[in-house]
Amino acid sequence: MTTRRAFLGGATTLAGAAAAASVTRAAAAGLPEAPYQDNSAPSGVTAAPLAPPNGRPYNPVVTLNGWSLPWRMKDGVKEFHLVAEPVVRELAPGMQANLWGYNGQSPGPTIEVVEGDRVRIFVTNKLPEHTSVHWHGQILPCGMDGVTGLTQPGIAPGKTFVYEFVARHAGTFMYHPHADEMQQMAMGMMGFWVTHPKDPRQHAVERDYVMLLGAFDIEPGSYTPRTNTMLDFNLWTMNSRVFPGVDPMVARLGDRVRIRVGNLTMTNHPIHLHGHRFEVSCTDGGWVRPEARWPEVSVDVAVGQMRAIEFVADNPGDWAFHCHKAHHTMNAMGHEVPNLIGVDHRGVAEKINDLIPGYMVMGDKGGSMGDMQMPLPENTLPMMTGRGPFGNLEMGGMFTVLKIREGLARGDYRDPGWYRHPAGTVAREWSGAVLDAPQAPGTAAAPADAAVSARKPQTHRH
Repeated sequence: MTTRRAFLGGATTLAGAAAAASVTRAAAAGLPEAPYQDNSAPSGVTAAPLAPPNGRPYNPVVTLNGWSLPWRMKDGVKEFHLVAEPVVRELAPGMQANLWGYNGQSPGPTIEVVEGDRVRIFVTNKLPEHTSVHWHGQILPCGMDGVTGLTQPGIAPGKTFVYEFVARHAGTFMYHPHADEMQQMAMGMMGFWVTHPKDPRQHAVERDYVMLLGAFDIEPGSYTPRTNTMLDFNLWTMNSRVFPGVDPMVARLGDRVRIRVGNLTMTNHPIHLHGHRFEVSCTDGGWVRPEARWPEVSVDVAVGQMRAIEFVADNPGDWAFHCHKAHHTMNAMGHEVPNLIGVDHRGVAEKINDLIPGYMVMGDKGGSMGDMQMPLPENTLPMMTGRGPFGNLEMGGMFTVLKIREGLARGDYRDPGWYRHPAGTVAREWSGAVLDAPQAPGTAAAPADAAVSARKPQTHRH
């Protein structure tokens, strides 16, 4: 098993030696700084929006459990510096993963520019193999498109390449490698790009969140993803975090909110918001005209797509926001676990306990874990976890909470805690008379001591 120290140490030594041999001091002095997220902050914390210190004004976005990349202005050009490198990402408290990313994190920092800006991006490769960066959705010169072997040579370990183009169109885009793509993207190499309109009043909202959907296959007890997996991923992430490690999105009552969702996994994700109706306002191709929009509560984000949704946060509370594929809101799933609902365990559990003290019957009445605490391998999350004000949430993966509150300050993104429901507005147990449950004709309840027979399930694929 590759440990965190061995993973970072070996890769850094290889890339660092190559970098020292190929980048002179004079060349390094000409590069802009490569910022990293503040290491004094907890891992994966959502950073405050980056107000533009120079250049044209814009309304900054908030990267959920992430941050935006600072730049320097040089002769009227915005210069950024991305460093492709091995990183260790905390997926949620109790689990870390050996990934590849940019500037210390996966996904990399969000790049924010203004329509018409000339941008120059330095990309330094500290990976053990060549890489490139493709600016997904951007309209730019062919030689800046970042497809290794087609539009450029690969960026060798230790080398730095420069991309330069004009951000021609306002909208939401992504960046990722087009070099050994299956491996590098499966290791977490991706990031968001937002080109803001020239006029800050155009498409303005009070809260603007961005997130990238990712997927990893990390076996229980291990740290590094299996990159040859095609479909059976077991960890579904928002910005390389899984619930309960995903921060809530916070909004003031009455705010207009935008959530930009990009999908770089190998399957589609029907993203669903509770308590509100929204409109799709932007795609990878640009803004959707108001007359072409329609109300939704779920939007399907296909592979390689971005969808931005907008709504007015007019319903206070703690509202679920998640992928509606049930297996995508779970952690560390097992694909070969049979369905044991209805299987009679009486007598069997006692015999197994003689051999394995502490054995628990699971699955005969459904999959809920309740308050059961099971021993798990090192660096492994429970399949369903997270606590709410009423007990176990039994969610993981692509799930977070939209918290809408009255009276929040305009720039306040702090977690306000759990919602305090007004009296009489919480579902409660009925205390009156209860009718007998109806029963289908021709059926009878099995006696309590009836034996249950079970047939061994046949192997199947899905």
